[in-house]
Amino acid sequence: MAGHEREDLVDVDPADPGDGSIPVFRWKQAGRTGLATRRQLRDMGLRPGGQEPAARIECRGGLRFAWLYRIDRAKPKFAMTLAKEAALDKAMAARQTCGTCGRRYHHCIPLKTLGSCLECFDGTPADPSTYTPPPAPAAHRLAA
Repeated sequence: MAGHEREDLVDVDPADPGDGSIPVFRWKQAGRTGLATRRQLRDMGLRPGGQEPAARIECRGGLRFAWLYRIDRAKPKFAMTLAKEAALDKAMAARQTCGTCGRRYHHCIPLKTLGSCLECFDGTPADPSTYTPPPAPAAHRLAA
């Protein structure tokens, strides 16, 4: 097909209907339009609540973008329950606990790349203020 250029081929964003129904704002040009990103909604204690995006904001020449949602249609965030908090703590513990030494760090450790904490991987000493020591083994108390 060298020399046979097709003019009917168009670069299309599958998320944009292309009919001009979704306004596109450039970086810092959305202003006070009553629209917010998911992160901005979260900071206000809200969530999109099933609504479709009302607009799109772009930066870096359209390479990066975020959907904008109407604030007046947003719903309150769901409250954190004890069960959700326990599940979140369990998930974070899996990302923060070294499988070799059992220490739980205050940050996520690189399990996928290193497989353990830095101290277990290459001997780099860990600051004791950055982790919680592993739990002591349970003491067996037999009836006398």
